[in-house]
Amino acid sequence: MYSGVKGLFNRSQKVKGTVVLMRKNVLDINSITSVRGLIGTGINIIGSTIDGLTSFLGRSVCLQLISATKADGNGNGVVGKKTYLEGIITSIPTLGAGQSAFTIHFEWDADMGIPGAFLIKNYMQVELFLVSLTLEDIPNQGSMHFVCNSWVYNSKVYEKDRIFFASETYVPSETPGPLVTYREAELQALRGNGTGKRKEWDRVYDYDVYNDLGNPDSGENFARPVLGGSLTHPYPRRGRTGRKPTKKDPNSEKPGEAYIPRDENFGHLKSSDFLTYGLKSLTRSFLPALKTVFDINFTPNEFDSFEEVRALCEGGIKLPTDILSKISPLPVLKEIFRTDGESVLKFSVPDLIKVSKSAWMTDEEFAREMIAGVNPCVIRRLQEFPPQSKLDPSVYGDQTSKMTIDHLEINLEGLTVDKAIKDQRLFILDHHDTFMPFLRRIDESKSSKAYATRTILFLKDDGTLKPLAIELSLPHPGQQQLGAYSKVILPANQGVESTIWLLAKAHVIVNDSCYHQLISHWLNTHAVIEPFVIATNRNLSILHPIYKLLFPHYRDTMNINALARQSLINADGFIEKTFLGGKYAVEISSSGYKNWVFLDQALPADLIKRGMAIEDSSCPNGLRLVIEDYPYAVDGLEIWDAIKTWVQEYVSLYYATNDAIKKDHELQAWWKEVVEKGHGDLKDKPWWPKMQTLQELIQSCSTIIWIASALHAAVNFGQYPYGGFILNRPTLSRRWIPEEGTPEYDEMTKNPQKAYLRTITPKFQALVDLSVIEILSRHASDEVYLGQRDNPNWTSNPKAIEAFKKFGKKLAEIETKISERNHDPNLRNRTGPAQLPYTVLLPTSETGLTFRGIPNSISI
Repeated sequence: MYSGVKGLFNRSQKVKGTVVLMRKNVLDINSITSVRGLIGTGINIIGSTIDGLTSFLGRSVCLQLISATKADGNGNGVVGKKTYLEGIITSIPTLGAGQSAFTIHFEWDADMGIPGAFLIKNYMQVELFLVSLTLEDIPNQGSMHFVCNSWVYNSKVYEKDRIFFASETYVPSETPGPLVTYREAELQALRGNGTGKRKEWDRVYDYDVYNDLGNPDSGENFARPVLGGSLTHPYPRRGRTGRKPTKKDPNSEKPGEAYIPRDENFGHLKSSDFLTYGLKSLTRSFLPALKTVFDINFTPNEFDSFEEVRALCEGGIKLPTDILSKISPLPVLKEIFRTDGESVLKFSVPDLIKVSKSAWMTDEEFAREMIAGVNPCVIRRLQEFPPQSKLDPSVYGDQTSKMTIDHLEINLEGLTVDKAIKDQRLFILDHHDTFMPFLRRIDESKSSKAYATRTILFLKDDGTLKPLAIELSLPHPGQQQLGAYSKVILPANQGVESTIWLLAKAHVIVNDSCYHQLISHWLNTHAVIEPFVIATNRNLSILHPIYKLLFPHYRDTMNINALARQSLINADGFIEKTFLGGKYAVEISSSGYKNWVFLDQALPADLIKRGMAIEDSSCPNGLRLVIEDYPYAVDGLEIWDAIKTWVQEYVSLYYATNDAIKKDHELQAWWKEVVEKGHGDLKDKPWWPKMQTLQELIQSCSTIIWIASALHAAVNFGQYPYGGFILNRPTLSRRWIPEEGTPEYDEMTKNPQKAYLRTITPKFQALVDLSVIEILSRHASDEVYLGQRDNPNWTSNPKAIEAFKKFGKKLAEIETKISERNHDPNLRNRTGPAQLPYTVLLPTSETGLTFRGIPNSISI
């Protein structure tokens, strides 16, 4: 596009441009505590007044264009003269909230060619957020866009001037010669040198292990093992901060405000800043105060009845005014806790009980949520009986299931077990191997008593599932003996047996809640994507086509993960307080990572591996679902196919052959680093793609996008709609099922509700859980959803733009189809007894708690 440069410009022609800046957000969570932030300087926020802003900037921000077609004596693009921002433009109606536009005029003549980048220097003592630069009326080319979206600090903090490139796209070998050195230098700046503590304004992406979850200096109870870097506790890598080690353990890093590359901070004026500020305030201020109140005023810490649980969202609970005063300054908390100003704490009504208050207790809803609930990606087809364990028998003994044919065939509607397996009608939710290695340690706690569970289900003629049996297993009671002690509970609908069955289902759900939060949600989306974010920024230039493809799917992920390490998965954090596993919770996710396989994260591969789908070329997407009405799989496969089609069309614009993939040195460095550093504990696994073919690139990019968008949406945004009613999704189990002849058994006989409430999550932990998952289930006001971009000028390639529009149209069609399926009475799993439609994979959403919407990235 840079051919025919001669004569495009008259000598000393002025090139007009528009620079867009955004004012700093006072609720930027990462700036509230910043020593150098605007709040600490006493300087007015940028953009607070037009006159003040113009005066404030003066000649404090300068730009210099760099030629993409004319080189200096060293082969680098010619650099133009310094020029400064001018007056503010008040007549641009399309600017986003908080943005201000300025004119700028560059001196540029024909001998300097076509600009392809620019340098910027900020001479002010406060940072500014640079949104974009647009050059106008370039002959034969029209406008030229530079999408920046970056914080720019005082020029003295940078070793080299900040550079931004035009919205062009080049594989490395096609980069205009004058820009090559600039391209490589920018990547080197983003890699850093691997040393030192990172500063607020740094832009360095580097790797580290999870060694900041504990704080041994605060006592032995706060010490946690390092995750990552060992066969014992393998883990994906996180972003390196360079903080000092703790005094008691040189391998552990001092916890605190984590460094994040500056442009990875939450969006600017974005309500996820607002939401996460609320989350931080919740976990650091409100919840500790709430616990004090419970310790003093609420003894015992129990719900008295199911009605009291429902009252959390229907009537609220009374709290002292000093506790609610901690909510009043925080609008996001005021929205979640719908207080009436009279010391009443009230939550949103979870979708699960909006129609029916008791449907959660039915076996059909219990089973339906395994394929249409908040954790629909674990259930698998049963292909052997009895179920086998993969735990090492030399360490754990025989862990084979104790279920028998007789246990199942009583409810198999005349079928034998062998026939039901052959007909693909038996399924299992198997959490046995995940929890058995941890049960002795978990059950040593006074507050936790848990089983490892297996649940067998049968696919009925009407397409719904019914549970046949639940196996509850404990380690052998003899401390030195291996093997498991197991009991099998069968369905019952009356008498004490029905209470025992309800309790058995609760223990299954406690296992499932913990597995969901730690593995399906945190590990399999948040944690595994962070190494891709780091490797992409270190190795793929912003000019690279694959960078432009993947970048939107990384938005805010490093920031929300850093927040999680500070408040959610840290020692004594939200997860340890409220979920089974306690101080061993994140260790459980490390054991899950041992079995993580990148290729299996693609939805079709996942369904095949779990036996939930069979390859069948006669089906539209090449797969036949074993359960035809499997909402997560049906909706998900359509989303997956749309993603892969888009990726294939886009990648094909830049790579025509496998040889082109092999010769792209940035691409090869990226993938090598993903495997060997980002996921280094699994680097020797044979299943990693070699990144030698077009198909490997397309499949890998599709999988990354799937994980960051649809998979995360499926396991995140249903948390409050399903789990906001703690009776349906308890997160803790505090006692085993009572044995006959004990006082607990007598209580269970006389007061089933009390027995259930004394088994599951108690009141304080329930309030903590509900408070946090309501925040995590919300959408930000400026969220960018799958099929959308936050800037239409993200690329100058019209074919890429057209392919992306096609992708968006396909997603709109899928949204219509999902809505139609949810209204089909023949698809009973779409709504179930709770009359709760499966909406979580509808691509778009409004702001707030909507139970739908697929953001581009893991942004909350």
